[in-house]
Amino acid sequence: MTIVQVRTSETPAAAEAAEPSEPRKRFRRERSSRPARTEPLPPLSPGTAAAIWAVTALGLLALWVVLYVLALSAIQAHRSQVELYATLRESLSGATAPTGGVIDPGTPVALLQAPRAGLTNTVVVEGTSSGDLMAGPGHLRSTALPGQPGVSVLFGRATLFGGPFGSVTKLHVTDAITVTTAQGTFTYVVRDIRRSGDEIPALAPSGSRLTLVTTEGSGWRSGWAPDHTVFVDADLKGTSVAAPSGRLAGVPLPEQALQGDPGALFALVLWLQALLLAAVAIVWGRARWGTWQTWLVGVPLVLAVLWGATYTAVQLLPNLM
Repeated sequence: MTIVQVRTSETPAAAEAAEPSEPRKRFRRERSSRPARTEPLPPLSPGTAAAIWAVTALGLLALWVVLYVLALSAIQAHRSQVELYATLRESLSGATAPTGGVIDPGTPVALLQAPRAGLTNTVVVEGTSSGDLMAGPGHLRSTALPGQPGVSVLFGRATLFGGPFGSVTKLHVTDAITVTTAQGTFTYVVRDIRRSGDEIPALAPSGSRLTLVTTEGSGWRSGWAPDHTVFVDADLKGTSVAAPSGRLAGVPLPEQALQGDPGALFALVLWLQALLLAAVAIVWGRARWGTWQTWLVGVPLVLAVLWGATYTAVQLLPNLM
């Protein structure tokens, strides 16, 4: 038996029908690479949208507060020191700097030098409230001025607004602290560094002592959240000068150690109202004026109001932070 193989050949029309054309191949490739169609997300409810905006706003506000207290406040304090230094130099050269009695809070009264503690041409202002210490170290108004008989107490922040007294604990016994006032330049020698509850060293009846007061932290709070008071006592090397009469017998609570200034609360409420009005104005301007025009004008306005509100709010915190 003979097997005959029959070879068939496709006609051109059949071959064209069996193999897709090039445009059809391209269409299939494009269709296969096209992502699957997804259903659109349902619109947010007004309550959900408001909650998202509120959380976002609170987060941005928290970031602003951290930026202000850790960075911008130091810049502000540096500018205040530059202005106070110029004012103090002018008053010292003109012999108009105060020497005692009742002095207006915020007035520059002394120039402090302690290189080991990072104090170089640091201006001391009168007053120790939280607002006074934003400009630099402050003199407790119920104590003598540096160089005069008795104890002269200076408060200084440890962290905020540049933390001018943040390194006073690095001072060693026998280190020198130099203070310049309208009555001359005085050199104090560090005698002791103590904490709350430690025994206060005795002072001679006619002696003069300078006490630097600040706060410090311990453990994981060290460096950013001081929680207890530290004192650096230094005795005058040389002879003290006479003190004019009229010194205050005491100071109000906001000027004492680790106290805030509740008087700033009313101003803070006004600043918050201004912030709310600025936010409403931005929303209105975006709808009536345009997006980029509104942000161009609104962002500086909001930052200015935020600066004022944060500056006022910080005054409610303890004055030695």
